[in-house]
Amino acid sequence: MATTSSDTQNLLTAQREGNGPGLRLFAAILSTVLLLLVLGAGIAAAQTFPDHFDTTQREDAPDLSAVPSLRILAMTGFPPFSFRQANGELTGYNIDLAKSMCAKLGVVCTIQAWPFEQAADALADNQGDVLLGGLAITPENVDRFDFSAIYLGFPARFVALKQNADTFDPGDLGGKSIAVRVGGVHEEFLKDFLSLDALKPAPTEIEALAMVKSGAADLYFGDAMRASFWLNENLECCAFAGDAYYRPDIFGDGLAMAVPAGHDAVRNAVNWALQRLNRDGTLRELYLRWFPVGFY
Repeated sequence: MATTSSDTQNLLTAQREGNGPGLRLFAAILSTVLLLLVLGAGIAAAQTFPDHFDTTQREDAPDLSAVPSLRILAMTGFPPFSFRQANGELTGYNIDLAKSMCAKLGVVCTIQAWPFEQAADALADNQGDVLLGGLAITPENVDRFDFSAIYLGFPARFVALKQNADTFDPGDLGGKSIAVRVGGVHEEFLKDFLSLDALKPAPTEIEALAMVKSGAADLYFGDAMRASFWLNENLECCAFAGDAYYRPDIFGDGLAMAVPAGHDAVRNAVNWALQRLNRDGTLRELYLRWFPVGFY
């Protein structure tokens, strides 16, 4: 059964109502990061960067007397957010963000590297004041920690062959096949709006994207950030098509920093700094620096 016009109209409605890795994926991310380190931010074209902050919210200056310094925990092996270069230096989007945040606050900071599987427990054991973004905002984690404002969202997007991307119309998906990772939230999202016959499940995002490149599927739908790393290595064939779908209730809240529960002075200081970095353009600058193929 082909995708119907009513199916695609429902999908369009869902888009409007949204609020604003395997080894191969790791290799694609690392390849992107290495290219950035060599070429710098000049390879990033003008991109859309959404405002994740409530600009009408009052910005009360934090009480820095209660935050004379910050011990910041960073997860290692998490490119392009935090990882070690060949010389052992810790680098990445989150690392640059942490340094900018500390400079904005005017406090002394230390950044400690922790394995992903140990970082949350280290924060809970008071071995740090802030854990950089990467910890999922799940009910279990919300019971253990408080979280800052979201500073990087996780939208979903379509990917198409480059020659079809500019003419892509999400209101006209009739007869088109869509590759999607099986068993994930993006597949479930599409099932709510499209006929099952329109979907072409694949074991991984990389394999689903490869189906578009090979012509086995007309479109890919899934996590935009992961797709951006793949696109960076496949710019000759494919591109994002249409607008981003923002549904944090489905696709995930995005990146936020975690602090020990009840440490309001630290959380308020972090939020104040993030708001200021958003206002002065630093968040956008860091996004352009570390994500040459923008996913917004």
